[in-house]
Amino acid sequence: MSEQRRQQATLSSQDSRLPLIAGYDFWLVCSLFLIILIGSVMVASATISHADKYFSDPLYYFWNQGQSIILGLFLVVLFLKIPILHLQTLSRVLLIVAITLLTLTLIPGIGKEVNGSMRWIQLGPKSFQAAELVKFFFITYLAGYLVHHRESVRSDLIGFLKPVFIVAIISILLLKQPDYGSCAVLCATAIGMLFLAGAPLGRFFIWLPAFVGALGCLIILSPYRMQRLMSFRNPEQDPFDTGYQLLQALTAFGRGDWVGVGLGSGVQKLFYLPEQHTDFIFSVIAEELGLIGTVSIILLFFFIVWRAFMIGRVAESIEKYFSAYLAYGIGLIIGLQAYINIGVNMGVLPTKGLTLPFISYGGNSMIVYCILFGVLLRVEYENRQNIRTVNKGSVSAYAT
Repeated sequence: MSEQRRQQATLSSQDSRLPLIAGYDFWLVCSLFLIILIGSVMVASATISHADKYFSDPLYYFWNQGQSIILGLFLVVLFLKIPILHLQTLSRVLLIVAITLLTLTLIPGIGKEVNGSMRWIQLGPKSFQAAELVKFFFITYLAGYLVHHRESVRSDLIGFLKPVFIVAIISILLLKQPDYGSCAVLCATAIGMLFLAGAPLGRFFIWLPAFVGALGCLIILSPYRMQRLMSFRNPEQDPFDTGYQLLQALTAFGRGDWVGVGLGSGVQKLFYLPEQHTDFIFSVIAEELGLIGTVSIILLFFFIVWRAFMIGRVAESIEKYFSAYLAYGIGLIIGLQAYINIGVNMGVLPTKGLTLPFISYGGNSMIVYCILFGVLLRVEYENRQNIRTVNKGSVSAYAT
């Protein structure tokens, strides 16, 4: 047996011996329930005063989030039963659906404007944010593309440019809403997936000046973007307007110190910190649970992303390339959105309007990330089934 095959067999056998819950990855399932539990508690803590004032129910947001969690967990179970091959078959259709959804958000009467952005599609009394579903649909399409054009992506410039063109179309539609955070996450995820598929590093450097130039044009042509960037660099210059939100978030971090002020005892959430239950819930965690709480959250996301990459690596070792790229994409999109949100809360990155996966309040985000988690668990499950089949075949061949 060659050294490469021996390493692949060792990796596969190690993965197949992990503890299981009902046949699925024990630690991954535990991490899902733990992070959702933390999110539920922090949503309740962050919104109790706001909900009591505006809805006369201190747990209004908690109950709403609970409904989304129940639906999300149902979808986890549903996608656990769907073979990954079905998603591969539908990958191109899902891309068309993604572009259609983003287009519909821009049509008056269908798209719903919230805080100056057309990100929502109205369906009767309910509405949903199209960009959240697009994240799932896009990485599914790109995984399918990389399977069918893996060699051309590695050796041919045209093969590399085709998915870049699709990313450009989706980015334009997202920027029209505008939704810069989702645009940044999808672009970075696409770059990561192309790199992991073996695209030469030099091609990314070729397009870096074009990307920087386009970003510069967006900032220059829209004065409020420049204003936001400047307030991020120095929020003290305008502490009551453009720098207000970041200063309140940093104040929460300062008050939290090592162990926090205690769960439910935070002050910044009491009508000081805007979006305290969505984009800036990590600041509430920092104030109430301190450095220990924030580091624990970061390590939890690190584990989920690391496990996704390990699942992808095992799938690639047994030549299940669609499953591998899909797992890589899920790891990238969860990790990137989480760490961008955390970076915004800490003042390391400009405000992007991104939720913290599984923790921030928001039904659309919770449901879509639960779907992604269900797909990841399904990939891991199929990995082990394929490993067992290969091992049984090897034993039979040896006996023969």
